[in-house]
Amino acid sequence: MLKVALPNKGSLAESAAEILREAGYRQRSDQRDLSYIDPTNEVEFYYLRPRDIAIYVGSGELNIGITGRDLLLDSEAAASEVMSLDFGKSLFRFAAIPGKETLQGKKVATAYPNLVQNFLKSREISATVVPLDGAVEGAIKLGVADVIADVVSTGNTLKQAGLQVFGEEILRSEAILIERSGAVRDSKAETMIRRIGSVVIARQYVLVDYDVKKINLEEACRLTPGLESPTISPLQKEDWVAVRAMVKRSDVHDIMDKLWDLGARGILVTDIHSCRL
Repeated sequence: MLKVALPNKGSLAESAAEILREAGYRQRSDQRDLSYIDPTNEVEFYYLRPRDIAIYVGSGELNIGITGRDLLLDSEAAASEVMSLDFGKSLFRFAAIPGKETLQGKKVATAYPNLVQNFLKSREISATVVPLDGAVEGAIKLGVADVIADVVSTGNTLKQAGLQVFGEEILRSEAILIERSGAVRDSKAETMIRRIGSVVIARQYVLVDYDVKKINLEEACRLTPGLESPTISPLQKEDWVAVRAMVKRSDVHDIMDKLWDLGARGILVTDIHSCRL
């Protein structure tokens, strides 16, 4: 039985469960359940605090887990990143009162003490890390620290606290799939990793179908090269062909505009739910 750790709550929980569903694995229906067995795939899921997942996986008690890159690095557990999952993205930065944006010799409050300490050490910056559990925006006002290190999204929370982001970014984090460092994967682990990877790729791409004149085919294929090459099929009109290719979802509207300008017609976009590439 493959044992897999998933976040029990928080920003990563629902997205982690959803990517497993899309990969063909059943998930709990009651959010209070601490574990759930998918008998068809012979997988047992454990729903744990996101901060603890890397420790369980690193110990070898659980085979695979989904957590944040920030949490993995902060845990210093014997676990390694297998792949990024393209959700739960966040940016870690330093912040301080305007005019006092410096790190050398200061006290830095954070909920990620090991992550921040290792960053400071790598930059040869001497500062005292103050570990806090949870929100750290009030640490400076309360005299606990001179600087904070935390997740920044819009920056509105920091502005409300009278703080200014400064310096080099600490880390770009996102949800990742992890396994124990040096682990030998069995067939069930290999299958899960392949399935999840397929869903990640499928979410990033769409299928584009269109008709184009043969005289414009070479230029059209430059716009939609696909992964290996586009699929080209003849049409009843001898001077036209049908083309199908995978295109990055983020680029699809720009490519559709360029295809239209080239003379392509019947341009259709289809979602890809899963794939094997």
